[in-house]
Amino acid sequence: MIALTLAEVAAAVGGRLSGDGSATVTGAVVADSRRLAAGDLFVALPGERVDGADYLPAAAAAGAAGALATRADAALPTVVVADPVQALGRLAAEVHRRLVAGGLVTVGITGSSGKTSTKDLLGQVLAASGPTVSPEGSFNNDIGLPLTVLTADADTRFLVLEMGARGPGHIARLCAVARPRIGVVLNVGSAHLGEFGSAEVIAESKGELVEALPAEGTAVLNADDARVAGMAPRTAATVLRTGLAADADVRAADVELDEQARARFTLLAAGEQHPVALQVVGVHQVANALSAAGAALAAGMTPAAVAAALSAAGTRSRWRMEVTRRTDGVTVVNDAYNANPESMRAALAALTRLPARRRVAVLGAMGELGPGSDAEHTRLGRDVVRGGVDLLVSVGDDAIGLHTGALAERTADGTAAADTQEEVVHVPDRETARRLLAEVLAPGDVVLVKASRAYGLEQLAADVLTDVPAEPGAGA
Repeated sequence: MIALTLAEVAAAVGGRLSGDGSATVTGAVVADSRRLAAGDLFVALPGERVDGADYLPAAAAAGAAGALATRADAALPTVVVADPVQALGRLAAEVHRRLVAGGLVTVGITGSSGKTSTKDLLGQVLAASGPTVSPEGSFNNDIGLPLTVLTADADTRFLVLEMGARGPGHIARLCAVARPRIGVVLNVGSAHLGEFGSAEVIAESKGELVEALPAEGTAVLNADDARVAGMAPRTAATVLRTGLAADADVRAADVELDEQARARFTLLAAGEQHPVALQVVGVHQVANALSAAGAALAAGMTPAAVAAALSAAGTRSRWRMEVTRRTDGVTVVNDAYNANPESMRAALAALTRLPARRRVAVLGAMGELGPGSDAEHTRLGRDVVRGGVDLLVSVGDDAIGLHTGALAERTADGTAAADTQEEVVHVPDRETARRLLAEVLAPGDVVLVKASRAYGLEQLAADVLTDVPAEPGAGA
């Protein structure tokens, strides 16, 4: 972050200063007292079980310059505010305003799926052109986004922000903290459908990003998603359309997958053609790459530079199509950060393109789908069978619909019920799934692990990676 005195912090957030206002924040803005270092600003967030303000003495001992909290403590100069989360947003807004005045270009990314993957690709592409802030992981809410903004400093040229939403008005609020010059909308799917209520409301909410763009900005819209393409009239900014559609401004031609299910294509943009060979897995990454390309072009990069940087970019954030090969030849694909019907089908499509002796899908439930959740799980189970997965393991009571749908599809195909039990299995929990996989996986198998993160299957994927059978004849 740019250096600020606590007096300046208090002015920015409208807080009451207690202690030395000349104390200067020279380090980071940190919400976890365990991660504090000398010169940091500690944001003492209230929680359900713990109040961050209780840790002000610990923050002082760690060398923090000051704190943002609901109450003061003699141990540490403090800016006292009623709501530390709101104050964090106000501080980020002030820092962002100063950085934009110095030439910072901010990109906001939203969509029902693919936000983090696109953010990771774009961050690596823009880094080829200048200092870029684009952190690993999903810092896309009222706490994570301001903390991301506050990692930028005067040397930062590009700031890439992921913007999530669980209801109308959320993205508009994030844009008020850091108004992007470039806005990217990836898709409108069924993620958080239970909270939004309908796809139309999701589209209305995602479009808040393009509404926030300045007239001199650029809206990068996925031309292959009708609801996203329909957002064009909602912005005063220049519209740049990406996709496979022939009339897209930035598009991919001659898409094919290599033997590791990584896409290769020709990038067509600004009258130029350049080859791209992605290092990330799955044909769905083509859309993400095109959106990243559109944003990078809007930020001033050339098509040739964009194509080269895309071809060098890899997976950065955890649990998103992480492909790891065990020493015994079993390949584990960990895509267990989150799940909705669209991302499930994209991951399954990637699984079926990977070379394998046998393809195994270990799937948990998809959260926040609302009243249609059971039907979506049943439909997905049927699609798993149609897609050519050799073994489906559904995990947990909330995933029983996957099992039911898969069994129904196998029966409809005329497969004997006795045979289906070896191909469609339901287990009650993660540990049972672990034991099953330890018994059935063999060299050459590829196993995909995916679910909404609340169900904890990312840990199952880690367990499977460590469950390598001992070499025959190995001693104890």
